[in-house]
Amino acid sequence: MHASEIIVHPCNLVGVLVADFHYELPEELIAQEALADRAGSRLLVVRSGAGLSDRKFREFPELLRADDLVVFNNTRVFPARLFGRRIGGPDFSGENHNPPAATLPGRIEVLLTRQVLRKPNEWECLVRPGRKIGVGERLVFGERDELQAEVISRGEFGERRIRFAAADDFFALVERIGHVPLPPYIAREDSARDRERYQTVYAQERGSVAAPTAGLHFTAEVLERMRERGIETCQVTLHVGLGTFQPVRVERVEEHRLHSEAYSISEEAAEKIRRARSAGRRIVAVGTTTVRTLEFAALQSGGEVRAGAGEANLFIYPGFKFQVVGALLTNFHLPESTLLMLVCALGGKENVMRAYAHAVRERYRFYSYGDCMLVE
Repeated sequence: MHASEIIVHPCNLVGVLVADFHYELPEELIAQEALADRAGSRLLVVRSGAGLSDRKFREFPELLRADDLVVFNNTRVFPARLFGRRIGGPDFSGENHNPPAATLPGRIEVLLTRQVLRKPNEWECLVRPGRKIGVGERLVFGERDELQAEVISRGEFGERRIRFAAADDFFALVERIGHVPLPPYIAREDSARDRERYQTVYAQERGSVAAPTAGLHFTAEVLERMRERGIETCQVTLHVGLGTFQPVRVERVEEHRLHSEAYSISEEAAEKIRRARSAGRRIVAVGTTTVRTLEFAALQSGGEVRAGAGEANLFIYPGFKFQVVGALLTNFHLPESTLLMLVCALGGKENVMRAYAHAVRERYRFYSYGDCMLVE
């Protein structure tokens, strides 16, 4: 299964405005630090037609149905934020030159967002300062310039493709010199603690540049209580990249296009999902990335979730017809974001926006290190 070039927009509503998904959030409600106790976060339960319920995440296992299948995204975040410097390249007159480093002052920042399929040394990324880093520019990273790259193409809004020089162990170097790619609304430098805390306890497959944050609340204790209740679980993989957190820069929702992100579904997971659906059991997705993985896979195979791997670019907003997912555990998302639109598609826009207003009034903690909601 491979669909890297397919643009998927299976929603039957047009003319939906991005501004319809705006809400006001006091800045002090944006969580800047993770709770010491992962499972100590608050949980807002949102049931269609049944109002809202303020709970604790630690109660999550007891809120599930006995026959639910809970699906996790087991991607692992790597320190994808690199700081370095420029060591030369073309100037804006079109003449190639390689000036000494002293003429190129200032630190540059590169956020790796996606490894290019079949070209492991090439990465799509975001760069800062975007205007100054041109095609042909050579970049170095690390105190001893251990990692070197060349800019080979450019896109809009600071997007670039870069090619790294061969390294004995690329990811080992990145693990050593890279920084945890905390979202920009966390207004501090990353710390050693973030290496553990901005990662789910069940993370396995390296490749994400942002955490699937709904999973950050789980602990070994919570997972064990789910097992004790007989709750069946399985894991899929979607490596979170630019497609998940890119801002929406259009007025009408249907004009937005998502970047592709790599995903995979194992034979074991596909079989569990098939059995659950055949029995009419509910599938509970942990996180919006899990939702997009399952629904994209179903669209590729006539409604069935099959084992395979590829690249997903499914944009879900109100009007989408869900084939697989029946409930969602998710954090609170940015105004006018694709993630908020997905939650509104599943829970109903008025219902979800009402829940967000409630969360603001009750002073829930928002975004990656914040509290969560269960949408049923």
